[in-house]
Amino acid sequence: MENLEPDIRNAVRALVVRDGSVLLLKKDGGGQGERYALPGGSQDTGETLIQTLDRECQEEIGTSVEIGELLYVADYFKPRDTMPASTRHLVEFLFSCNVPASYTPVNGHHPDKHQIEVVWMRLEELDQVTLLPKSVAGHLRGALAGREDGYLGLID
Repeated sequence: MENLEPDIRNAVRALVVRDGSVLLLKKDGGGQGERYALPGGSQDTGETLIQTLDRECQEEIGTSVEIGELLYVADYFKPRDTMPASTRHLVEFLFSCNVPASYTPVNGHHPDKHQIEVVWMRLEELDQVTLLPKSVAGHLRGALAGREDGYLGLID
């Protein structure tokens, strides 16, 4: 793989579903156009995956989350917005999560790069938008239905 950064990073993601909608970060810019992603991010040295997910959610969606079961693990080669272009190898851990009942979508105190807002999106609308990683929409449906195997291998 060309321009692959040398360090593999762990990343955690929160799957928050309420009333048939999933909580997503809406992003724009960086030459990629409008796109969506699950809340979460890279693990820092000395953090557990759970600590990472809680910190990332506070930073991006402005609230702590109640973290449930691990839904799946996958490898993801994420294109980076660098000059020259580079790719980072991430090991993604997706957890089922809940937000407080009173939560309304809001950017947290340290939004993700290119994050413009936090939105609820109907599950059936996921195929109509760019969701990164691209294959994640199908895997989300599988995870919600209990059909994922745990380790998905490489996702795109």
